[in-house]
Amino acid sequence: LEQYLERASGCGCYAITRNSRQYPHRLRQLLGEDAPAALWLKGDSTLLDTPMISVVGSRDLLPENQRFAQRIGFLAAQQGITLVSGNARGADSIAQEACLAAGGRVISVVADKLQKQRYRENVLYISESGFDCDFTAARALSRNHVIHALGSRVFVAQCILGKGGTWSGTTANLKHKWSPVGCSMHSGPGNYALHALGAKLVHYDHLYIIIEHIFYINNRTKKKR
Repeated sequence: LEQYLERASGCGCYAITRNSRQYPHRLRQLLGEDAPAALWLKGDSTLLDTPMISVVGSRDLLPENQRFAQRIGFLAAQQGITLVSGNARGADSIAQEACLAAGGRVISVVADKLQKQRYRENVLYISESGFDCDFTAARALSRNHVIHALGSRVFVAQCILGKGGTWSGTTANLKHKWSPVGCSMHSGPGNYALHALGAKLVHYDHLYIIIEHIFYINNRTKKKR
């Protein structure tokens, strides 16, 4: 274990456990025994102590849903809210890059090797499977519970009905009520099915009001503390 931790440190990676002060309270609270025993990090761990929203979605997006993902990333940066996503092609990377371009912060829960992620300012990379683990489909599915539980609100840019990580992760969220879910209104049958399960349909023009409200709620909670 000592040698493994030394190798991780040499790659700029480090671990926190469920007993660590830095471990996200939301994961312990919402996931319980299913919360990862350890999280492997690369980047600024102080981002875990900031208000967060999450974005998930398909890799191949309709143009209007690309705009939806970009808008969420931009507004998160504007309101000082950290954006959580999965670093995959499509909705994840579109929202993340829009957030960073606007001067925001990103937490990226990866499904491939943590050690290969290059350092970027205002980005924290997270893995629940070690720092040197290769990509697998199982890892890609498993990380979804972390993405959904970290965000105080989850936005779905686009979802394929009945299959894929976005569908499985979001339906699990709706079942266990980890975080409220908002879906783009322009996504077709996948997002409408999520709406039938309890997600809210969100119009592009209403995103500013919703994210501003999240900022207000987070600030009010912080002042009470």
